[in-house]
Amino acid sequence: MPQIRDVQPNDNVSHGDGSPPSQSSVGRRAVLGLGLTGAATVGLARALPATAAANRPGRARPDRESPQFTVAVMPDTQYLFDDQSLNPGPLATSIRWVLDHVSDENIVFFAHLGDVVQNGLAREFAAAGPVFDPLDRSGLPWSVLAGNHDIDGSTDDQRGSSPWLSTFGPARFAGVRGYSASPGGYNSAHVFRAGGRQWLLLAMDWRVSETGLAWAKRVLADNPTLPVLLTIHELVYDIDRTDREPGEPEVTSPAQLSDFGQYMWDNLIKDHDQIFLSFNGHFWPPARITMRNTAGHDVALHITNYQDRYYGGAAMIRLYRFDLERSTIDISTINPWAMGMKHHSRNEFDREQVELTSETDRFAVPLDVDSRFAGFSPATPRPPRSAKSVLLPGTVALWGRFGSGTDGAVLTGGFPDLSGSGNDLAVAHRPGAQSDALTWSADHHPDQPSHGSVFFRGGPAAGDYLKTVAGAPLNASTVAGGFTIETFIKLPTDWGDDNAWSSAISRAGTSGEAGKTGGYSLTEPVATLGFSGGAEIQWYAYPLNLNTSVTNWSHILPLATWAHIAVTNDGRHTTVWVDGCEVVRNPSTVAQGIATLNKSWLVGGHEDGGKIDQVHYGWIGDVRITNHALRPGQFLNA
Repeated sequence: MPQIRDVQPNDNVSHGDGSPPSQSSVGRRAVLGLGLTGAATVGLARALPATAAANRPGRARPDRESPQFTVAVMPDTQYLFDDQSLNPGPLATSIRWVLDHVSDENIVFFAHLGDVVQNGLAREFAAAGPVFDPLDRSGLPWSVLAGNHDIDGSTDDQRGSSPWLSTFGPARFAGVRGYSASPGGYNSAHVFRAGGRQWLLLAMDWRVSETGLAWAKRVLADNPTLPVLLTIHELVYDIDRTDREPGEPEVTSPAQLSDFGQYMWDNLIKDHDQIFLSFNGHFWPPARITMRNTAGHDVALHITNYQDRYYGGAAMIRLYRFDLERSTIDISTINPWAMGMKHHSRNEFDREQVELTSETDRFAVPLDVDSRFAGFSPATPRPPRSAKSVLLPGTVALWGRFGSGTDGAVLTGGFPDLSGSGNDLAVAHRPGAQSDALTWSADHHPDQPSHGSVFFRGGPAAGDYLKTVAGAPLNASTVAGGFTIETFIKLPTDWGDDNAWSSAISRAGTSGEAGKTGGYSLTEPVATLGFSGGAEIQWYAYPLNLNTSVTNWSHILPLATWAHIAVTNDGRHTTVWVDGCEVVRNPSTVAQGIATLNKSWLVGGHEDGGKIDQVHYGWIGDVRITNHALRPGQFLNA
């Protein structure tokens, strides 16, 4: 069993790791003269960094709809408030840093993990309590909980009055929107908005009673769709690695539940799928573990505590930067107290902990919100849209599975042109093609108007495709005034060189027949929206105004993932877009229209020398062609 790296309040003994006992006299780092009500002011040991002397910030205004936001977490600050050794400066600086960076870091919540002070004394709280006042005035949601040094550690959350409760209890948060407290006032719940949704943070006591547990479960039941962050003073600790063999590399040790942590896991965490992430202090050093709850989902349990470091950790901050678009939480650890000092003012210990960059202190945690929260807050899929709703002015062709086709059924009749322009698609059968070369699929891009696609079995040897019927007006069109060609595609996981240079959309007729003399090959088609073996998009076309081709390239597409592809031309320049984002390799060459030989447009087929040489492999969703360049906000996925 690893040693427990903490002591009860007023235990005047050395810690097991050699850290000093509680201070009963004024130490060399005396209280900083901050004008704090009720705190004795003694000599200034170290000056506050310049940032802490600025005027207090106004109301915090994070962007609560942005998918990128930050939760700031602060562990044990007890050595800064130890009897008559009172040092509010680092804590004040860290809180100031949080409020100064609400906008650029998009900080939406601040959470303290307990052990604010060392001995639970009224004079300690008189010094510490006012340091949190700027948070109250800012309006930034924040929480604090009682650690074993803040109260009588032998009691649970029904202990009654204490200096902690007088300083940080319900009276302080009265009128704060989203705040509620348990009977006794030692546990609290905080509902806040971030990433365009509501979240719940539970701040639980050092020792949670049956009454406290019942309250927490009731809060969860009353907010059944909210994802939950759990803060608690004790939960997990690092696994002791003192038994490493000589020469064995030091690695980040995983954490494990303490006895009380196991109690909380068994009685609250594991059966409440809403709890996906927990932070605790109490022990050191930092560590982490991911456990599976009864719903089969991951719960990340992190211990973060730096009180064993120089200056009692100097109120270090752990930043949890959520990026819901990247499905990632990026974690970093900083020391605003040291950061705010002039370089020449930092001593060697300050320099060591300006920012902690070990794999224990800076790492990333995956968080796919849609899948992780599906059990209690399933994402609402975008409903299908009618063909009429996406028929913008200038639409010359619209093909898609709007209300037709059974999943898995063979496609036999092609697609009518839902724009009413007469550019219908028919199935082009190839000798030797499998009977199920073209099948309906329910698979689709989440932002696709129709909820379905066609699966092309493809391949160079065989495979059916689609083409516009003879006499379709689109066959003769040069789209000289501009165009937009857009579709949805998904490439299979086994995509490779055998599938290279197939096309989602192309135009029949060779460049040589069209009178062109340049380009890669005179046997190539006059236009193709195709793919390399490496899953790059290639738009390759012969404009009316040039004897050669113009080529646009995308980045490599992820396989087994739907993408919206658009090619736009404003009458002068051609641009390729992936999911509404412009790719980098878009030539500045002036390109007007597309050469035509009055032959069919192909969906899923690619010709060489006027004959099909490759058929697409994968899924193709709705296709729309307009006679002018659309803006991304007008695309089918908008």
